[in-house]
Amino acid sequence: MSGPVLPAPTLHRTGEGPPVLLLHPLGVDHSFWDGVLPSLRGLEILTYDFPGHGQTPVPDRPYTIEDLTEQAAGLLADAGVGPADVVGVSLGGLVAQRLAACSPELVRRLVVVDAVAVYPPALREQWRDRAARTPVEGLEPLVDATLALWFTADRLAGGGPAVEGVRRTFLAGDPRGYAAACRALEQVDLTGVVDRIAVPTLVVCGEDDAPPFVAAARDLAGTLPDARLVWLAPARHAGVLEQPEQFAQALTGFLRDGQAR
Repeated sequence: MSGPVLPAPTLHRTGEGPPVLLLHPLGVDHSFWDGVLPSLRGLEILTYDFPGHGQTPVPDRPYTIEDLTEQAAGLLADAGVGPADVVGVSLGGLVAQRLAACSPELVRRLVVVDAVAVYPPALREQWRDRAARTPVEGLEPLVDATLALWFTADRLAGGGPAVEGVRRTFLAGDPRGYAAACRALEQVDLTGVVDRIAVPTLVVCGEDDAPPFVAAARDLAGTLPDARLVWLAPARHAGVLEQPEQFAQALTGFLRDGQAR
């Protein structure tokens, strides 16, 4: 690898069939996908925890999205898997985009969910601030803001397993791992990379997500030569969890025949 050697994650493999790699967002772990798995019968599902998330140790040095992409490529190659359908949400969506652009031999189809190619200046400043503060203050000061970004007000008011699951997983995380990922998010810029994506792509976004993600979904779907855009509603950043039936319908339709349904 050209970047730092990252801690080796455990690759979880369940089911049988064509391989699908699922990449989770910031602050949670591979259990983010548990509610989707029953809809993906007839497929081999591959998941793992990003560095400093879940059971994967915190790296001892900074890393980048490029490093995470190399790690994902290495996991697929070592497992003898590929090309795979690759699905990523937010942080996972950045890795998925770069993997499809830079290792097209490993990606059959791409699904990008609630992800940008580069963060606007205000969000870059947010990531820089969180990277500095989180190791000192912990994750608890961020949980309410995270839930408000991830879920609509009505879903938050109603609570339930999806909301409480995110809260529990987020607070159980390692603040140092969260901070390391924030540094990577501050620096990422895929604007010169995504144009190289040539595989069929499904772009998914919560209709009520924050404006940078809504704009990025429109831009990506309009840029790529073979892309479709699906909106989840009502949903914010965690539409996979807030509207699991809508997401599963779009995903399984696309994986079946390459078309959004």
